[in-house]
Amino acid sequence: MAKKSAKTLFVCQSCGYESAKWMGRCTECGAWDTFAEEVRRTAAAGSKIMAEKGNRPVPIDAVQIVDEQRMATGIDEFDRVLGGGLVAGTLVLIGGDPGIGKSTIMLQVLHGIASSGHRVLYVSGEESVRQLRLRSRRLKTVAPGLLVVSEIDIDAIMAMVESERPDVLVVDSIQTVFSPEITSAPGSVSQVRESTMRLMLMAKRTGIPTFLVGHVTKEGTIAGPRLLEHMVDTVLYFEGDRNHVFRILRAVKNRFGSTNEIGVFEMKENGLREVANPSAVFLSERPENAPGSVVAASMEGTRPILVELQALVSSTSFGTPRRTILGLDHNRVALLVAVMEKQLGMHLMGHDIFMNVAGGVKIMEPAVDMGIVSAIASSFLDRPIRKDTMVVGEVGLAGEVRAVGNVDIRISEARKMGFSRIVAPAGSLKRLRRPKDVTLEGVDTVSAAVELLF
Repeated sequence: MAKKSAKTLFVCQSCGYESAKWMGRCTECGAWDTFAEEVRRTAAAGSKIMAEKGNRPVPIDAVQIVDEQRMATGIDEFDRVLGGGLVAGTLVLIGGDPGIGKSTIMLQVLHGIASSGHRVLYVSGEESVRQLRLRSRRLKTVAPGLLVVSEIDIDAIMAMVESERPDVLVVDSIQTVFSPEITSAPGSVSQVRESTMRLMLMAKRTGIPTFLVGHVTKEGTIAGPRLLEHMVDTVLYFEGDRNHVFRILRAVKNRFGSTNEIGVFEMKENGLREVANPSAVFLSERPENAPGSVVAASMEGTRPILVELQALVSSTSFGTPRRTILGLDHNRVALLVAVMEKQLGMHLMGHDIFMNVAGGVKIMEPAVDMGIVSAIASSFLDRPIRKDTMVVGEVGLAGEVRAVGNVDIRISEARKMGFSRIVAPAGSLKRLRRPKDVTLEGVDTVSAAVELLF
């Protein structure tokens, strides 16, 4: 009988690139000092493979489609991000900064599912069963159908799933799980890839929805190989500052729903509480008649959200002015400042510019360009914008205001929040049915918009 042979490789812990020798800098991703030695055992020819025998290709039109009901988690904001609930056999990866609330939301989700009569299993590789019980008591998520275990051996976890047959499985976290067949340490590229592959095959064959909690790097991406995000069906990121009470759960990949959908939560003493109307929360403490403050509408997935953009423009005594941006794309703001200098004649090079999105939310949609320009102009001119005004529109390099999508949904959200004046691209308002209780003002250029607002 042929024996297995072992081969030593050096694997980049950032991207998974393999090399026969150690290198200081990865030639694939450019990261420094990320190579770790791993021993790879290759199976001899004729050994057992993971794929089941008997799987045969079939014509796609012969595949029967069964309309399966999605499993509700009992948390509407979480269901919204997933696309309406859990799909059978789905593999979901959830990541975020330490202490942001990943384990908390998982316990609350499992409690909601267990309360509806399902059997769920929470596998923790970072906490003991006693610690899980104390956390669950604080969060008030104790339920008889919620099974907890502390385990990191993937073989033991698979055997446990086979014997217990839970309706939903959570593994917290995937970086702590290891396979005894691989000699590298838990959290390495080989261990994460092997464990995820085993869990993915289990989820697809049994139909058990599985959640994987993942650590993030200092850059904010999921730790481990990039392949991890490609293997799973859904990738969710927890966003927000631990100094803020609001948390944003964002779907950046979803095979069964809309991408870039968000759910808004508020951190309380007894766990995360969903925010049904994020616009009202983000605008609740907006100052009145304050220069540099403007409300803009952003589409996050299928949901319109009104956010307050704040800008502070002050003269600087240094040669290089500061640009401090929170919650917005720094490069986008720099581009719009250059457009304002060229098209509006505002000399901003001798001024520091500070920008912030109130509430700690991150907005990356180009439709808030008009809001950024309006806030900076308001602070620079020291003239406030009317409190009943909402602005929306994308700004081009020539100073033109381009049309944006879903303008009717944005206007509807603004009407609900009591805004009676909306400044939007003229191209977006051409075929729009104009409501009687709202004044719609279309603009084609940033100079026309600034003239209208001030």
